Amino acid sequence: MTEEDYNRCVEKHADNVYRFVLKNIKDEDKASDIVQDAYEKMWRHRDGVNPDKAKSYLFTTAYHVLVDAVRKEKHQVSIDHINLSGLYGETSYSDLGEILHKAIDQLPETQKMVVMFRDYEGYSYEEIEQITGLSESQVKVYIYRARVFLKNYIGKMEVVV
Repeated sequence: MTEEDYNRCVEKHADNVYRFVLKNIKDEDKASDIVQDAYEKMWRHRDGVNPDKAKSYLFTTAYHVLVDAVRKEKHQVSIDHINLSGLYGETSYSDLGEILHKAIDQLPETQKMVVMFRDYEGYSYEEIEQITGLSESQVKVYIYRARVFLKNYIGKMEVVV
């Protein structure tokens, strides 16, 4: 991969990679760091990257950096995750987007990643297979399980609305 190919890849895919990472971790600073790390790794290994497969390489790298960051974060304790809901009165409203995001956050990491690639970013099963290293059948199974969980979590629309 030449410097020109690398720069073209950055221009073409930076927003999509950032959006994917941001939807998974919901922290703009961390998402920027992860995207930067992915591009740095791609630059360091540019000699072995085929320019025609730069997108796949980039998303695969970003995916692995994201998984590593999530695993590392799980071992850290944060006061942001303390449940304060019992201290305040319950308010009832139905922001379906917020409910969906809470449901997605409940998914196991692998299911969350593949459903984000498929349903939010619109990638094909083959592209997800290349990015994650899972087989196509595994991708389909994880997406199916994630959708079943989301359906059960959200329940009937009448209950939410």
